[in-house]
Amino acid sequence: MMRRSSGTGTGLTPPASLRVRRRRADGAPVVGYDRRPGRAPVGAESFTGPEMAGAALPTGGPHAHDFLLLVHVERGSGEVTVDGRTVRLAEGDVCLLAPGQVVAGASSDDPGTRAWVVFFTADAVPGATTAPLAWRHHPLLSAFAAVGDGQPTLHLPEDERASWAALLPVLAAEAPAHGHPPTRPGTREAATAALTLLLVSVARLAPHPLRPDEAPGSVPGRAEDVATARGGDPLVTAVLAAVEELYARPVSTRDVARALGYTPGHLTTAVRERTGRTVLEWLTERRMIEARRLLAETDLPVAVVAERTGHRDAAYLVRRFREQHGVTPAQWRRGTR
Repeated sequence: MMRRSSGTGTGLTPPASLRVRRRRADGAPVVGYDRRPGRAPVGAESFTGPEMAGAALPTGGPHAHDFLLLVHVERGSGEVTVDGRTVRLAEGDVCLLAPGQVVAGASSDDPGTRAWVVFFTADAVPGATTAPLAWRHHPLLSAFAAVGDGQPTLHLPEDERASWAALLPVLAAEAPAHGHPPTRPGTREAATAALTLLLVSVARLAPHPLRPDEAPGSVPGRAEDVATARGGDPLVTAVLAAVEELYARPVSTRDVARALGYTPGHLTTAVRERTGRTVLEWLTERRMIEARRLLAETDLPVAVVAERTGHRDAAYLVRRFREQHGVTPAQWRRGTR
């Protein structure tokens, strides 16, 4: 997910909102979304056929994402390689990628191809719950989780392509992949609205949307929370339920392991193998989600936010928050107002 450079060369530059956060056990880098205060966690950009190879590989090689992503071919054709499978895309196709899927390349032999990429985190969608992996049950997102029957690829009917052709430039203008979003009022809301309309279209086209009682499970060895189509991993399910129950307390991996009847070492290894993250990383993510919510939606003192998110004091929250987001909690709050 890179764009063409502004110069005359062939260089491509990665979106500033994306960066490598860690590496999986197999060495593949995991590209994460850098959240910015006051900015919707979504970005969009277009690229031509010759740019597809660079656009697909911001790290220079195979990588995974910790966010959701869709690729739409507005005109022309191309292909992407996801989880070792080559997915051929024709004009009007939309390819859905879940967090953790490995992208190994993309190409197009048609210089007239124009394609779009939209990347976003689950909480960019109104009503999406903050619990880990719960995005899979959201009616606008469940199609992204249905990877067990093959890579989810939809085909836009002719009568829907005009609306996508209108919405995608709006989304790219309000939430550009590069640089800063416009400073005019309502930018975040406009980006969220455009994204929501695109996802409504995806949900309506999905042939087999997941019901609330159908929980996709994690695939061993695959990073993050990408899921098979049906049936969850019992250990991952138990760990994430424990994270949801305990994150607001000052607990550690040892406490989660004790609650589930495992040793910390065994649980850490097993969860990393199944999800690409450690138990502590899942705890940290859940705490950061809640901290961001409290900072944006309430006027609670930072010390109270720390207490409600499992941090032992305000100083510890400030340190961890700055590590994750590059700003202090107070700076984040000001940026959202």
